[in-house]
Amino acid sequence: MKKEIKNKVNIIIKSITKFLKKYASTNILFLSYVILSVLVGFSLRWATIGNKYIFKPIFCDIAVALLIGAFGYLFKPKYQFRYFFSWLFFAVALAIANTIYYQFFKSFISVNLISTASMIGEVNDSLFEKMHFYQFLYLIYLFIFIFIHKKLSKKNYYFEVEKIEKGKRMFTYTLASSGIIVLLLSITLTGTDLSRLIKQWNRDYVVQKFGLYVYTINDMVQSMQPKIDTLFGYDESAKTFREYYSCRWENDNKKKNEYTDIFKGKNLVFIHMESMQNFLLDLEFNGEKVTPNINRLASEGIYFSRFYPQISTGTSSDTEFTLLTGLMPSASGTVFVNYYDRDYKSMPKYFDDLGYYTFSMHANNAEYWNRKTMHNSLGYKEFYAKDSYEVPTDTKDPNYVGLGLSDKSFFKQILPILNDINDTKSPYFGTIITLSNHSPFNSLDKYDPIDVTMKYTEVNENGEEEEKTAKYIDGTPMGNYVKSAHYADAALGQFFEDVENGSFADDTVFILYGDHEARLAKSQFDLLYNYDPKTDERIPENDENYYSLDNYKYDLLKNTPLIIWTKDKKFQKEITDVMGMYDILPTVANMFGFEEKYALGHDIFSDNEKIVVFPNGNVLTNKVYYSNLNNNYVVLTDETIDEDYITRISSNAEKILDVSNGIIRHDLIKKEADKIGECNSEEK
Repeated sequence: MKKEIKNKVNIIIKSITKFLKKYASTNILFLSYVILSVLVGFSLRWATIGNKYIFKPIFCDIAVALLIGAFGYLFKPKYQFRYFFSWLFFAVALAIANTIYYQFFKSFISVNLISTASMIGEVNDSLFEKMHFYQFLYLIYLFIFIFIHKKLSKKNYYFEVEKIEKGKRMFTYTLASSGIIVLLLSITLTGTDLSRLIKQWNRDYVVQKFGLYVYTINDMVQSMQPKIDTLFGYDESAKTFREYYSCRWENDNKKKNEYTDIFKGKNLVFIHMESMQNFLLDLEFNGEKVTPNINRLASEGIYFSRFYPQISTGTSSDTEFTLLTGLMPSASGTVFVNYYDRDYKSMPKYFDDLGYYTFSMHANNAEYWNRKTMHNSLGYKEFYAKDSYEVPTDTKDPNYVGLGLSDKSFFKQILPILNDINDTKSPYFGTIITLSNHSPFNSLDKYDPIDVTMKYTEVNENGEEEEKTAKYIDGTPMGNYVKSAHYADAALGQFFEDVENGSFADDTVFILYGDHEARLAKSQFDLLYNYDPKTDERIPENDENYYSLDNYKYDLLKNTPLIIWTKDKKFQKEITDVMGMYDILPTVANMFGFEEKYALGHDIFSDNEKIVVFPNGNVLTNKVYYSNLNNNYVVLTDETIDEDYITRISSNAEKILDVSNGIIRHDLIKKEADKIGECNSEEK
């Protein structure tokens, strides 16, 4: 009996082996396409998020490759190469584009970004700076596929296969195989997986769990969201919106604090400091501070040392939107380009209701990030854009720095306009958006000089101390950024010297904020903090002076300065609570004496819990920094943190993102605000 069973098993094994050998020998091109497509997806994850040993996305990539590859069997074998090569070329191009984009934005490309492609011309130098040889290594897979095709052609492979291949049957079998894999994968999906796939606001998570191809297909579906919003999802979003704000209005702390109405009736001017990061305030090189003027303003005013922008793919435009509305950036596309026609409750509108004249100033094209339209939609009465200034066309002109008009020339040219506004249109609310300190930080010959080398003392062979100079960060992206920021700080310093000497600042509150981080690689910070001048190399990790910069610390270094400054009152106060861009509107509302209802942040001086939610679902509190991608966290204090706390803040983050996206997609403030009722006790 055992012998018969063994013989049957051997026969089955031989049959399977024979089938597999025959299948492999007659489907070489198809299998090569599938394997190379999977390798492209694998390489993309390895080059970006780095989680290369997760198997689920590999099976997702196989399922998509089988699905696409199945249709190749509907062509005769001699034409299949063109079909498979076209799709492999698309996969390679997709991987190259995403790798470059990830280097720049730490995210993956969305179809919605096609509508912002016109912005690339303005920052092409930044884009080229981020390009590296390794980003194009995917092309190897194309050459391998061509090589395989040439070999097969020489062996009359296509002629022989055509005799035996049953295209329609292979199409059906391959399609079914793809379906089986999809079915098996769907069984393993958790509620979190499904939720994040549908919402797609955490792109890293989707690519990590489902692979590049599923992400791209899903993104294409998501890109149609603005067009189908009126048909799907409205009711659920509206219900969430009404429930959230009914409880928020009931539970929100409305108590007064020491800053309530402190600036009521005063003018307000925001200064948007391009790419200015907070770590710069602690830096000096050979005794010279990098940002002496910002440091002075921070020491005199109210300085928020743990302030974080909450940007997505819209970068500066996301900052403007969140600052003015207290909402989060859009999960798909950018608000300024894709959702500009909604009715947002914004800071310019609140001040307009108080009788303020509202304006914005920026020396770039009015159409860039669709600002001309969006600034009007947000409530600015006037936008002083590029055509309001004398902007040199010659990039070699000393007044052309970074992307256009230098900050020094910009501040000089806006002073007469500001003085006129001060004399004729008070009270006023305005936003001044700087430009020079924008990547790629390559106007080196026009920046104010600052030496970013390192001077050190070394004992020579004669036992004498000898002063030497090491290169340090000179000539590196970090060094160039420091020089650019030093220039921007000097321009800002001159501006404040001018306004302090005049009457413009007498009754005006200035709020300065860094709009986003400079997108410097972690390796640049490693060099900054772990440089050994004697070896001109990084300090080894086993050195007691080595500063370990993990991903959490790297993320936490992305905070930017936020300063509230007035000429007549020196607060000299530092706020160390964590704060997000969406907290500014409610904080300003408290200080200037008006009520706002829809900001998702809180007055930073209230006793509400301090929590910063990022568009990718990460959460920062005074206690922890939680990574939504890895479902992990790092504790920032000595306090013990339990899982209930993490569950609560992550759930809160998801609710905030859902509410914000519902408002943006469905224009809910306009359509549903009057339907907000009493808070359901369960929602409290």
